[in-house]
Amino acid sequence: MKSVASLALAWAVLTCSSPTATAESWTHYRGPTHDGIYAAPIRTDWNAQPPRRLWRIPMGPALSSLSIAGGRVFTQARRNVSGEPREFTVALDTATGRELWAVNLDVADYPDGGVGSDDGPRSTPVIDGDRVYVFTSYLRLVCLEAASGREVWRRDFRAELGANVIDWQNAASPLVLGDLIFINANTSPDRITAVRKSDGTTAWRDHDERMTQSTPVYATIAGVPQVVFFTQAGLLAVKPEDGTALWRFPFSFSTSTAASPVVASNLVYCSAAYGVGAGAARITPSGNGLAAAQAWKSRNANMNHWSTPVHHQGFLYGVYGQSSLSLRCVNAATGAELWREPSVDGSEVGYGSILKVQDLLLVQTESGRLALGAPNTNGFTVLASFQGAEGKCWNTPALSDGILYARSTSEVVAYDVAPPRPATPLQFKGVPSIAQGRARLSVATPDGSAVDATRLTKLRLLSSTSLASPVATWTVEDAAPSLQGNEVRFDAPFRDADAQRYFQLREQP
Repeated sequence: MKSVASLALAWAVLTCSSPTATAESWTHYRGPTHDGIYAAPIRTDWNAQPPRRLWRIPMGPALSSLSIAGGRVFTQARRNVSGEPREFTVALDTATGRELWAVNLDVADYPDGGVGSDDGPRSTPVIDGDRVYVFTSYLRLVCLEAASGREVWRRDFRAELGANVIDWQNAASPLVLGDLIFINANTSPDRITAVRKSDGTTAWRDHDERMTQSTPVYATIAGVPQVVFFTQAGLLAVKPEDGTALWRFPFSFSTSTAASPVVASNLVYCSAAYGVGAGAARITPSGNGLAAAQAWKSRNANMNHWSTPVHHQGFLYGVYGQSSLSLRCVNAATGAELWREPSVDGSEVGYGSILKVQDLLLVQTESGRLALGAPNTNGFTVLASFQGAEGKCWNTPALSDGILYARSTSEVVAYDVAPPRPATPLQFKGVPSIAQGRARLSVATPDGSAVDATRLTKLRLLSSTSLASPVATWTVEDAAPSLQGNEVRFDAPFRDADAQRYFQLREQP
């Protein structure tokens, strides 16, 4: 028999289904691109393998969504301090849901009826580097350290400039772009405001455009970078650097709207409920600037009350209506409705929300049902669904690094929806040994890291007396792997009559 050292040949062909990090952070309300789109891949076979719940924690009432970056989840919640309701910004650990810190920022008072006993903060924190920026219901803009919650600076626009708090209070989230933060501070006569993110000082203020609950968006339209606000007079686009108006689109109303503008190529869509309706402006170059022309308007039809639609290939998919809500598809260029569905997989849409994940729609119903479906101008077909958060879900979900975060007015839940990734390679380790007619082999990762025990059932040890033999002719050894520390051990029969035997490791998909 040849030396024992010649028994083993390290050759592994490996697959694995462990989570992958996508490096896709969710820094703003409705995502880093302000359009409700998550570009990284996710796993979509939810019916065959429901998303694995990572954690679930109770959370005080709020209508806020979530932002995620740097291993932290940020949201807002109403909590009582000495019997007084207050608005808190809360940071959670992405891996466990453990609360890292909570900061008391403002009064939590909603005198207009709100949404009931589970009313709370409406806006969503924004993350930029090691800072978090929060715009409270009563128009305080606060900068916090992401790691600790320590306050860096704050602006109180009511106390400083007499800002007016609108009915149902502020629900708009800040928009961070470059060195500036953009908000409508509602400080007459110059309400549209950019402040420096470093210290909160004012970079510019302009335009007497009364605020709504709508969050501004950043986009490049007709080749021009711009920030688009939806005010009580309609749409207003400004140059980020100095606030110069680029174009306006009249769409006046007196009641609140929380839907953000939606950019669809050179069209910008807006909508408000309470009998107002919807419309779209077509933006084109004009001389040295831009011009906005009405593409269409509809009164008291296809209204977005709370949730913002998403755009896909010329069509808007979203939650429309007020007293009678449904998921609908609307032609972005004409305003024509193509279909409507009042429920998704047996769950009424209600004040639900919608995101786009790759080329699929992710719909969350008011009761927390999460459903995937392909964008289709003929109707919505559910491909897969599961129950996400429990309670009233007016809160838009968020995705980051392969994790889907859902929240209601009473809890936050995290689910693993990451696609499979290649496993850490395995290789034979050390010198195999022969004892009592059996060959004993060890397998480990190159860096000595732990091997996931779920991989053991997929591992197969093959042997042959000739390297030239086709793989299909190699013998699958009757050798069950066992996990010992950070190594996988095989105990395979060894035939003394063989002059030499080679082993290889295969892992089933």
